[in-house]
Amino acid sequence: MLLATTATAQPLYPQPDPDPFYAAPADLGAHRSGDVLDVRGMPPLPLFPGAAVTLVKFRSTDSHGAPIAATTTILTPAGHQPDGPLLSYQHFINALGTGCAVSHTLYNSDLNLTATAPLLNAVLAQGWSVALPDHLGPQMALGAARLGGHIVLDGIRAVKRLPELAVQHSPAVMAGYSGGGLATAWAATLQPSYAPELQLAGAAIGGIPANLVAMALALGLDPHPAFGLAMATAMGLEREYPDRVPISSYLNLRGFAVRDAIANSCTNGILAIGANSSARDYLTSTSIFDSPAARSVVEENSLELYAGVPDIPMFEWHSPSDPLIPVDAINNTDRRWCEAGVQLQTMQVSAPEHLSAAAEGAPAVLWWLDGRVRGEPAPITC
Repeated sequence: MLLATTATAQPLYPQPDPDPFYAAPADLGAHRSGDVLDVRGMPPLPLFPGAAVTLVKFRSTDSHGAPIAATTTILTPAGHQPDGPLLSYQHFINALGTGCAVSHTLYNSDLNLTATAPLLNAVLAQGWSVALPDHLGPQMALGAARLGGHIVLDGIRAVKRLPELAVQHSPAVMAGYSGGGLATAWAATLQPSYAPELQLAGAAIGGIPANLVAMALALGLDPHPAFGLAMATAMGLEREYPDRVPISSYLNLRGFAVRDAIANSCTNGILAIGANSSARDYLTSTSIFDSPAARSVVEENSLELYAGVPDIPMFEWHSPSDPLIPVDAINNTDRRWCEAGVQLQTMQVSAPEHLSAAAEGAPAVLWWLDGRVRGEPAPITC
């Protein structure tokens, strides 16, 4: 039985990363968004044979405009040619612990990264550099999708400002699936206002949870195998918006126990602990679902509800039978983007569920990204 260990209504933040490299410098506020704060050469990775690995710390911005320190890992292929293409790939990070950031899981045999390796090795083999940002930020704010967009864009800025990586004039594209696709989509959508100087050639997004309100209602109110992800997302949003999403103020003793158990957990632990539960099991009241302040935060991080659109070519793919994400929200977003003149190509895959759809779409994604860095006209299916 889980027992509550820190039954407090205050947000439960992750344990700080024990590696001092990740800490924010005292003069953080004096830097521009995308400024490089530190660089570290990393050991080679068996997953990516021959690639040099560089960890970059840079200045980014949280959801409220305050400076934060963020990180991205750069894979540079053997024999890299200066200004070869750059792919920022946003891996999905359904986690709350700092040790679950991509820069760490690259070195501990994360099965989800292993599944992504073929796609990334294919672009490395073509001479592309790959950036893998820790897009949940230093507080592991799962669900704070706009924050993820900031970190992705500032990570590209930082990489391009490092002469030794030789990508200053590289054509840059972005891609990601699921939560990583959501960070990618927000980066593409926010780029015109947040990073207008960045020249991006396109972005590919798959299986995106485009409406977090719909996700919360689908996973949260009734018992669900993936309820742990809904609980973790509520905790992540509370970390980023403590005054507007005070989920800890609504927890009962079981809720505190689960919160404490998953506060530093990665995906598998979160899913196992929360499996087949619901919000009713862990809350004294479900009235937070009706809270205008909390709902506004969830809406602000829901791509379907954001009026802005990307200026760059976009590729979107998903399974029409995906049981995990609200497919209608994806279709509505596609429709609105088309009406706004976005250069959008869409593709539905036959995979019956969420994760297999990522793999089924990968060949088309690679083909599409290659066309963008070559400067070919972007296909449009609107």
